[in-house]
Amino acid sequence: MGRKNTPYPPPRYQPASPSGYIYLALSVDPPRGPFVHSSSERDHMLDRCFERAQHLRTQPQVVSVRIFEAVLVPPLKQIPRYDVVMLVRTTTPQATAHLATQLTDPTLGADLLMRANNPTRIGDTEEPAQGTYLFNHFLAPDPHTALQGWKSVAGWYTAKVGVDNSTPLHPVDQAPFALVNYARLPGRALPFLAGQLARPSFHRFVRARLAQHQMVALPVLYRPV
Repeated sequence: MGRKNTPYPPPRYQPASPSGYIYLALSVDPPRGPFVHSSSERDHMLDRCFERAQHLRTQPQVVSVRIFEAVLVPPLKQIPRYDVVMLVRTTTPQATAHLATQLTDPTLGADLLMRANNPTRIGDTEEPAQGTYLFNHFLAPDPHTALQGWKSVAGWYTAKVGVDNSTPLHPVDQAPFALVNYARLPGRALPFLAGQLARPSFHRFVRARLAQHQMVALPVLYRPV
């Protein structure tokens, strides 16, 4: 992606992460509207996730385990209504195969268990480990097309709304999404989404570029717990 192809300069991409990832997502008590309210059922599931995370962190192949609770689910067609997610980062992509088997039991009952790698990235999504996080689930013809579409709009996000990090997760097996983008946002959930929609360039540039790549963006916003 060069300057001649876009009015927004491309960000400084970093090499692919050497890690592997396991993205586990659950629809426990999803909201009826866009805003997520407290739920005892969700709290019980978060407790189970914390117990599982403690066990995973004792294993040498595990770099980190992060647990998130949804704060805003936009009312979009096909939006995944995952209100609890867990992201496991492993020492290598190969390590995800064995660890994923530990997350398939009915105690968690995941709606999605996706093994992934990272082909390229922007900044550091892990630090600081607080704030509002975006998991943007992309429908696309294939993972390669999805990555090219992500790159085609990345410069807009860094230039126009101040996103300084992004970690796209490429599925390594069959998955319902061609790409899941994991990013820490520069502000709170609602102002971030509203700020996008209020910019004419979002509709003129970002939505048009995604359409060119036959991509549908399905963003859900979370807080770490």
